[in-house]
Amino acid sequence: MTHHVVDRRKFRLIASLSAVVVVAAGTATAALAARDGEPAPLGMFTRIEEVKANVVTPEVRQNGAGGVFTVDCGTNENGKFSADNPVAQPGLRHGAQHVHDFVGNLSISAESTDESLAESGTTCRNGDRSSYFWPVVRINPKANPNSVGSSQEKLKEAGGAEVACPAVADRMPAVPQQARNEVTKNLELLDQQLKEANDRVARNENPGDPNFVNNAILGPLRSKRVATLDRIAIAIGRSARKPNLVSLADCDLRFGGGHADHSQAPSKFAAQGNGARDGATPTIKCPSVRGALPGVPDQAIDETDRNLALLDKQIAEANQRLVTSKGQGGPNFVDNAILGPLKDKRIATLDRIAIAIGRNASKPQGLERLAPCKLNETGNAGGGDNSGGGEPSLAAPSGQNLELVGNNGKIVQPAQVKIEYRGNAVSKVTGMPKFLKMITGDAKPTSRGPANARATWTCSGFEDRLSDKYVICPKDRQVMRVHDFPGCWDGRSTDSANHRDHVRFPDQRSGACPDGFRAIPQLRISVVYNIPRDVQEKGQYQLDAFPEENHNPFSDHNDFANVNSDQTMAEIVKCVNEGRRCG
Repeated sequence: MTHHVVDRRKFRLIASLSAVVVVAAGTATAALAARDGEPAPLGMFTRIEEVKANVVTPEVRQNGAGGVFTVDCGTNENGKFSADNPVAQPGLRHGAQHVHDFVGNLSISAESTDESLAESGTTCRNGDRSSYFWPVVRINPKANPNSVGSSQEKLKEAGGAEVACPAVADRMPAVPQQARNEVTKNLELLDQQLKEANDRVARNENPGDPNFVNNAILGPLRSKRVATLDRIAIAIGRSARKPNLVSLADCDLRFGGGHADHSQAPSKFAAQGNGARDGATPTIKCPSVRGALPGVPDQAIDETDRNLALLDKQIAEANQRLVTSKGQGGPNFVDNAILGPLKDKRIATLDRIAIAIGRNASKPQGLERLAPCKLNETGNAGGGDNSGGGEPSLAAPSGQNLELVGNNGKIVQPAQVKIEYRGNAVSKVTGMPKFLKMITGDAKPTSRGPANARATWTCSGFEDRLSDKYVICPKDRQVMRVHDFPGCWDGRSTDSANHRDHVRFPDQRSGACPDGFRAIPQLRISVVYNIPRDVQEKGQYQLDAFPEENHNPFSDHNDFANVNSDQTMAEIVKCVNEGRRCG
């Protein structure tokens, strides 16, 4: 079951700065009076005692499901950090422009496929291969608590805005010969749509206005891409299995300051082996094979697709090895133990693809040039190459603290991560479909508007209230973030064009799902931190965020990809529906 904050937070624009201001029900204002000789909290910080109880937990009715199934996936002891967001921005490397903590699935990256996720190792003690990830929290002694949060002035400081979309060509299955021309034409159309959107952004003087962003840029672009992606899928589906490309429809507006500096010095990975516990963990970057293939004869489609999936799996295994071997080896460890064996596997797999195609068409030549891979630490060149995307060159986290685009300071490892699958107040739950993707919260409440943003901040012992500001906790209490995910599913889709429409939150009062949606185990992730109280008082802890959000606490969010086995999901459903506590 979910808990809810009473009344929706409302926003207003301050005319002089057009700043987005959060007014949460029961949330204290920033300028609290000093008490007990302590200084008043500054900026976007508030004492938790000043926040009124605002969490509503609907009563479980006779036909409801009141159980809780808990999963232990650790606290990211392996140090799997990444600026990828494989749920909201599939295929877009370093697309988040801030760093995430990852627990669960060990191989996940922006380029992961469902098949590669299912083959991965995991940090979860029960074998759950799902991925759970959220922005890191840092302690930054140089933080200015009075400047936290975003405004139009901050957006202008962030630099020029640019629309970025997932590259489609790199995510497609083998394209049949009969569909190649139509697919190429539509990939070109996707590039043209992106160019037109960026032209509109360039002409506008206020790209941070949520109405402009959503109604004039991202909304129309998403609609066009949905239609174009559907035409690509239909063209392929006439001769092969129709792919589901809907997760590639959504694009994002990002602001400057996050582009890669390709003149960087060699990374610590390259110079010192596989890094230390607090060092950056890059991912593997391999040349695109899908985009280099000709139209594939019908007789070779299945074999080609199997080998394309095998290439994905090989990359996932290498990414997992980067995590599990962290801290091992000398200067040539990555080359000899990871990149070298990966190249050999790819040569053999590429040769099988060429042979399969060559049995009924001209055998493609030179695919072996696509075998060598490298560490993906600085992004990649832009789109405009009939890729159906427009991926900018975005910087990777760098240095021991993985700093990135204004996200500075030492990352705080969670003291506890509590992952719970919960019930529904009015009905029994049905199992989540495998590979269901979900998001809670919104990483960009300033430029996209507050509709999907959620208050998440509280302190241990005060879970009856949530704040949209950073909290200052009483002595011996811990800072907490509580993320509830949607608990209602449309019964059909594992993802949607905006990554939200296929799921819904239950009614905040009754707990009932909307018409057309069914209750599923509702995921709650609670992340707990030991942050020194003087750091809290000084306003020196902060959330990683997009540059234009400037560490806005209301930009907190969490992402999930369900890779539970059918057996485990059945156990979760049984536990929750029987009203038990399991784990």
